[in-house]
Amino acid sequence: MTFTQTNIEYRIAFDTVQNKFMAIDAHDEANFAYGITIEDAIKELKKNI
Repeated sequence: MTFTQTNIEYRIAFDTVQNKFMAIDAHDEANFAYGITIEDAIKELKKNI
């Protein structure tokens, strides 16, 4: 799934090895962030942009 929020397009995935959610930049897959919740992953991704 791809979501858009405040001009940021991202995808959400779940990493079963680390047991965390991943927010992945839809335009640059090298830019991603982990979080225990989806909201945490998105917040961390926004810090990287």
